[in-house]
Amino acid sequence: MLKLFLTSARCVRITRFHGVCGLATSTPASSPKVCIVGGGPAGFYTAQHLVKTRTDVQVDIYERLPVPFGLVRFGVAPDHPEVKNVINTFTQTARHARCSFHGNVRVGKDVTVEELQEAYHAVVLSYGAEGNRTMGVPGEDLAGVYSAKDFVGWYNGLPRNRDLRPDLSCETAVILGQGNVALDVARMLLSPVDILKKTDITQHALDALAESSVRRVLIVGRRGPLQVACTIKELREMVNLPGTRPEMEVSEFEGIAETLKALARPRKRLTELLLKAAIETPGKEEFERWNRAERAWGFRFLRRPLEVLPSTDLIRAAGIRLAVNRLEGDGEGVWAVATGEVEDVECGLVISSIGYKSLPIDPAVPFDARKAIIPNTMGRVQQTAGLYCSGWVKRGPTGVIATTMNDSFDTARTLLQDIGKGTLDVSTVKPGSQAVSALLEKRGVKPVSFSDWEKIDSEETRRGETRGKPREKMLDVGEMLQVARA
Repeated sequence: MLKLFLTSARCVRITRFHGVCGLATSTPASSPKVCIVGGGPAGFYTAQHLVKTRTDVQVDIYERLPVPFGLVRFGVAPDHPEVKNVINTFTQTARHARCSFHGNVRVGKDVTVEELQEAYHAVVLSYGAEGNRTMGVPGEDLAGVYSAKDFVGWYNGLPRNRDLRPDLSCETAVILGQGNVALDVARMLLSPVDILKKTDITQHALDALAESSVRRVLIVGRRGPLQVACTIKELREMVNLPGTRPEMEVSEFEGIAETLKALARPRKRLTELLLKAAIETPGKEEFERWNRAERAWGFRFLRRPLEVLPSTDLIRAAGIRLAVNRLEGDGEGVWAVATGEVEDVECGLVISSIGYKSLPIDPAVPFDARKAIIPNTMGRVQQTAGLYCSGWVKRGPTGVIATTMNDSFDTARTLLQDIGKGTLDVSTVKPGSQAVSALLEKRGVKPVSFSDWEKIDSEETRRGETRGKPREKMLDVGEMLQVARA
C-alpha cells in the first residue's frame, strides 16, 4: 500500500510492504535495483550483463532450490564436464559486490511477484521450463514410461527426481525424440560404467545403470534423416561410444546421399556422419569394434507414437505402437503425414524426449498457455511495466547454453535501454532485498546465500573425492540446508 504525504518542504513517499516500512525519497542518485527470478544460466547471464554494463545497478537472484546453476547442474550430461565450466563465470557474477544470490526462495509461494515489484525497480523472470510435454497417447501413464526431463534429473541429482527408480530390467528401450537430450539419455543407458563412475553422476543412478539389462536403444523421430535435431558432437559421441554399434534401417536413407550438395555445411556434415554410420562399410578396426559390441543403438525415422502397449497385467509398458509417416513439402518446411501403416516395437522402457515447457509462476504474470511462454517483446513482458523475462520462459525450450547467453544479454540490454530512456523509472528509492528478507523472515523462510552454497559445494566435492569422482551431489533439500547452516 502506498500513501503520499505532502509537506511544505517536500514530497515524501512512504512504502509499506505488508508490515515492512521503508522511507523513500525521490532522488536522481538512487541505484537501480533489479530482481532476477531463477538461478540458472538465463538468470546468471542476465545478471552478468547488468552488473558489468552499468556500475550502479544492484542485482538480487532468487532461486527456489538451495543450490544455483539450474540446468548446468541438473541438465548437462555427467560426461560433458567441459560444458559445466561456465559455472566459473557464474560464480564470479555471484561474488560481484553488486550481486547477491538468495536460494531456497520459491517465488509465487514464499513471496509473490507483486511483492517483488514493490521492492525492486525491475523484475526479470528467468525461471526456465520445469514442466513436461506429454505425448497424449494411451498408455503413457504405465510403469516404465518416463519423460526425458525426469530421467535426466534422476541421474543428475535433481531432488524432485531422486526417487524415480526407473526399471532397467528390459533389453530394449525406445526414446521418442532425436535432439541432444535424447542422445544424452541413450548414451547414459549404453555407456560403460567405467566411464560413468569418473563423472558426477549420482551414485544411485550409477548403481542402477551397472545392473541395467538394456542392450538396445532405438531413437525415434517423426521426420527423416535430414531433419534430425541433434548436433554433430552428440552424434559423433554415439558413433564412437565404446562397446556399442549402430543399427539402422538402410531403407530409411534412400536418396539422402543425393541431397548432400544442396545442404548447408552444418547439416551436410551431420548427414554425412549419419550416412557413414548407417550404410557405409566400416573399416577393419571399426568393423572389429562393432563386431565385439554387446550393445546397439539406432535411429528410427518417420515414426510417431500411437500407443504404449501394456503388459498382460496391464501395469507395465511392454511395447509401443508407432504410426509410419511419409514426408510432404520441400526443404526445411517438410512435414510428416501418416501413411496408415503401423509398427509395433517390443520394449520395456519408453522415454519421451519431446520437449520441456514453462509453467505459470504467479497469477499476476501474463502467460501464453498454448506456447508455454510469457508473452513479451524483446524481453519486455507485455502490458506489465517493469517486468521482463529471459531464457526458456521467454522464447521456449530451444537452443544450447550459448543461445541462452545471447538471449539473456538481449533482455539485459532492453532493461538498460528502458532505464536510459526513462521508460523504466528508477528515480524513486526501492528497498530491494531488505524488504523481501523481512517478508521471508516473517513467513519462516530462511534463504541460502552464495557463501552458504559454497559450504554445500565443498561437502559435495569432499564426498566425490572419496569415490574418485568430481563430486557426489546431495539429493535431499533438508540435508543441503543443514550443511549450508552448519
